[in-house]
Amino acid sequence: MTVLNREYKDRVFKFIFGNPENKKWTLSLYNAVNGSQYRNPDEIQFNTIEDAVYMGMKNDVSFIIRSEMNLWEHQSSFNPNMPMRFLTYGTQLYEKYIASSEYYLFSRSLQALPKPNCVCFYNGRAEQPERQVLKLSDAFGGEADIEVKVTMLNINYGKNRALMEACQPLREYAWLVDKVRYYQKALRNFEAAVEAAIQEMPEEFEIRNFLIANRAEVRRMLLTEYDEEKVLAQERKETEIRTENKINERVATDMIRDGESLAKIKKYSKLPEAAIRKLAESMGVAVL
Repeated sequence: MTVLNREYKDRVFKFIFGNPENKKWTLSLYNAVNGSQYRNPDEIQFNTIEDAVYMGMKNDVSFIIRSEMNLWEHQSSFNPNMPMRFLTYGTQLYEKYIASSEYYLFSRSLQALPKPNCVCFYNGRAEQPERQVLKLSDAFGGEADIEVKVTMLNINYGKNRALMEACQPLREYAWLVDKVRYYQKALRNFEAAVEAAIQEMPEEFEIRNFLIANRAEVRRMLLTEYDEEKVLAQERKETEIRTENKINERVATDMIRDGESLAKIKKYSKLPEAAIRKLAESMGVAVL
């Protein structure tokens, strides 16, 4: 059984784009995503909720700029349930906004709110479209009274070239992740791969000096992300096996109840003979 340490660790993506020290990079990515041309990084007001936890993960990056509430999440594995996660975060962020503003919930006039923009930046290994929209209503099986839409952007190196060209720090981050994966295959050691990728980072990269100055923290974050990715993959595999076993047991149970032969039950349930006999015994039935 796999065990995942759910104590939250910051991601390199958040370290780069959700850091008040690097508002210029956040603004660069915002402009690239939205096709805007804002110039003043100080317009960004970070409001990331550090204790907003959903399924063991925290809110990555959120900020207000002008009249927009931006929620950004980074994912190294595809998750079709991101709209629910954004709904959870968004509720807390708007509660925080209302508490700190002059918004009056019981006013007879319409109270203005910052417009939400939900973006998921994906750089997992599984192939995904460069851009897709995930909707909460997909989980309902159709349109409903509550909707959340999340734009998922594939930021693997070589994907979404126009976006990468518009935001140099994002392209550099994608390059770093790609290099770490390359060296992981070549060196068979993830820690050595991280070090090799950082060493190879070109001098002209905007994020280079920042990452070099925080090398130990960056290395730890990348290692944590890698370990988490492996554990989650194993968890998914184990869940699939458990689901398949439950289905096979239901098939065997129905066939035992119908008086089918042991050979036939083995063929269609794919369960071993010992498991079938044990299941039959628990039902008070003998199989031949």
